Amino acid sequence: MADDVINGLENMKLTVDEEEVIKITEEGRLEEIESCNLSLIGKFLTCKAFNKMAAKTTIRRAWGLENQLHILEVGPNLFQFKFNSEFNMIRVLRGGPWTFDNQLLMIKRWHKGMTATNIKWDTASI
Repeated sequence: MADDVINGLENMKLTVDEEEVIKITEEGRLEEIESCNLSLIGKFLTCKAFNKMAAKTTIRRAWGLENQLHILEVGPNLFQFKFNSEFNMIRVLRGGPWTFDNQLLMIKRWHKGMTATNIKWDTASI
């Protein structure tokens, strides 16, 4: 049964009428890039499943930023933490190590060109 569903999904294709081109203006693109300047990228060092909503709530409380932190899941176990001030971002970056459910949260400052696949997680603050 599962194989039938997977095969059916693999064979799905959009028709020309269903394809939609989404144009992003240069201004909109620059705004989004600028909004990422106050971001950290974090990855939980774990292979086991965990409650992501509980992790987000706990992190907001631990960092003292309940209403001032926007958290986006950008990949498997990978999160973007968007801050509203550089002071708070640097405080969190330097204040580690951070954990949730005994799992280390490795964090790096976002920089232009960073993607979910090109981040090297080779160090952690302990």
